[in-house]
Amino acid sequence: MQNLILETTEKLFSKHCTSTVRDEAEVGAFPEALWNAFQDAGLHLLGTAESGTSIQDAYALMRLAGRYGVPLPIPEILISNYCVGEAGITTVAEGAEAPWGRVADRVLFPNGDLVTSFSIQKGTNIAGEPRDRVIYASSKLVELPSDFDAMMALGRTVSMSGAMERILELTLQYASERNQFGRALSKFQAIQHNLAVLAGETAASQRGADAAIEFIDTPWFRIQVGSAKARVGEAAGTIAEIAHQIHGAMGFTHEHELHQFTRRLWAWREEHGNESVWRAELGRRILEVGADQVWAFLTRSL
Repeated sequence: MQNLILETTEKLFSKHCTSTVRDEAEVGAFPEALWNAFQDAGLHLLGTAESGTSIQDAYALMRLAGRYGVPLPIPEILISNYCVGEAGITTVAEGAEAPWGRVADRVLFPNGDLVTSFSIQKGTNIAGEPRDRVIYASSKLVELPSDFDAMMALGRTVSMSGAMERILELTLQYASERNQFGRALSKFQAIQHNLAVLAGETAASQRGADAAIEFIDTPWFRIQVGSAKARVGEAAGTIAEIAHQIHGAMGFTHEHELHQFTRRLWAWREEHGNESVWRAELGRRILEVGADQVWAFLTRSL
């Protein structure tokens, strides 16, 4: 079932999510055609009870969206629909800022405030994605899962792991096609070493995200999400650095799509808790269990 969903979604993203669409979104153009195709396919309901799918399926789609750099608030829409039901475009705020608040029908806040009447001040993150300040006078209080913030952090984590897949793919392709001193870059030992590190960091990030998904609906979910978000956030810096080193000047040009993914990594690692935030929480949990239980804590949660 999940494979069929992902195959359908990939065809949709391949058709409607081009580099041009991502560029246009960065200057404020909402990708209507992409959103309409996504909604018409019923993918905005993935994970909800009426869809016959699970929240695990929704997170798998978020990874694919990250791989394509989809300029829609996919994690916000899927997680909010799972928690409070579907009604157009529902985005989720972090602090006072919400992705694509300018086009949203509703804004959900982590404390349970659901807002339908609001104004916004337009803004962006460092990837050029809309992050709009939401201003409102009244709201409706809805019940959210106790680990709602961790669910959102996992959304960013799996999206980052998807973007890393694309960065690895672009870098491998460039290294095999670009010639220097009469041979492909991929034939040089130093480049091979960096490619191995890039692949290893990508694989570790994917495994961390997968582990957190596996622990959904268990007492260890939050711990796994914290571990994954911290590990993937750390890998983001290494992966972006290596990818740009191998691409050289080409990777910094606007025409090449590498920057559309590396900038998202830099932005997403800071959203819904960066590695410092989640490491601090993990540290507090370890202190709570006491020295005698640290090993049991680590082996049960990993």
